[in-house]
Amino acid sequence: MDGAINTTAWLVRSDVEMSGAPPPSSQRRPSQAIVEWQKLRCYNGGMSKTIASLTDLSDQELIAEVSRAAAQERSSTTHLIALLAEVDARRLYLGAGCSSLFTYCTQVLQLSEHAAYGRIEAARASRRFPVILQMLGEGLITLTTIGLLAPHLTTENHPHVLGAARHKSKREVEHMVAALHPRPAVMPSVRKLPDPAPAHRPAIEAHVIRSPDTARPIDEAASSCSSPTPIDRRTSNRPAVVIPLAPERYKVQFTVSRDTYDKLRRVQDLMRHSIPRSDLPAIFDRALTLLLKERERTKLAVATRARPSRPSKTDTRHIPASIKRVVWARDNGQCAFVGTNGRCSECGFLEFHHVVPFARGGKTVAENLELRCRAHNVYEAERWFGPSLVQECASAYAPLGPDRVVGNEGESFTRQRHVHAVEGPASGR
Repeated sequence: MDGAINTTAWLVRSDVEMSGAPPPSSQRRPSQAIVEWQKLRCYNGGMSKTIASLTDLSDQELIAEVSRAAAQERSSTTHLIALLAEVDARRLYLGAGCSSLFTYCTQVLQLSEHAAYGRIEAARASRRFPVILQMLGEGLITLTTIGLLAPHLTTENHPHVLGAARHKSKREVEHMVAALHPRPAVMPSVRKLPDPAPAHRPAIEAHVIRSPDTARPIDEAASSCSSPTPIDRRTSNRPAVVIPLAPERYKVQFTVSRDTYDKLRRVQDLMRHSIPRSDLPAIFDRALTLLLKERERTKLAVATRARPSRPSKTDTRHIPASIKRVVWARDNGQCAFVGTNGRCSECGFLEFHHVVPFARGGKTVAENLELRCRAHNVYEAERWFGPSLVQECASAYAPLGPDRVVGNEGESFTRQRHVHAVEGPASGR
């Protein structure tokens, strides 16, 4: 009866929000209907008030409020996991009419499958190693970290492993797992994927969820399909897979087009003398080495024999190759912006940035140049010139493309004319 009442409450929720009136008493018990309607009205009113008040917060107050909310979420999550561990130990989910803790979390607590799985894994790991709850509550490790490390923790290694996993990203923890449990190398293979399913019969990929209460997958599609359905193997939108197998070995998996496949076969034929077995890892390594040299030469002005540097002009936007090399090496190929919580860790979409803008009299010298990711480059431009001016300039910069943002002299007359016309008067030039 309670389940039916709760379901009805959710069904009439939209009517309550639209009309502001309590739902008909005929649908539920009158006393409970009034109580739930009052709770929902207070929730909606409080939420609207909270959202409206957020716009009145200053930047510092908003950041502080976000930090408090994140800390509260960690505390609530840790408390929930501790409770689930005790519920699991007492098997109280059986009395609630559920065959497993996973079913209890998804059907009674209304957690998603992913959230339920992660919290159950953490709960069972915390029963073996209680220090996990403390580290989770303090923000030293995450649920993802616990899920990756839990199968490999032992009484002897858990203090060291958990200590080394502090504040580690998922990719870094995956490397730790590869060191704890190395896997054998994967044999190279090239195979043609099955053709996509016909348009009139769309392929349905079975959504498989592994319940932590059973080692056998739960196939949700099996209950609705009497016969196997072909799976759509088109993976053009799926990210490539890079998985560490051991400290010095990785599994790389991706899908290529027919043209790329033909190029691969052609390269294998041309390299029979140097690579008789047509080893894919060796070919992949050589191709990346050549591509890396080419990109370093064009992007970073790296040269095998650097010519003696000549005195360069400092009153121009053009950045000489010698200065590019110095700035890149000094900043270690990483965004050099330092915020309130430390230095930015971005290593992609990097641009050469004038610390004192060129339009404000900044010189094109190594001391006035730093690497910035695109987001922080725009952020600092907004701090100097204002968001409206930066948005206006963006339309003039767009035709140059992402690789032309650094702005060498003579790259685009339109861009330089626009910059001097807009920024020049402010610098007194």
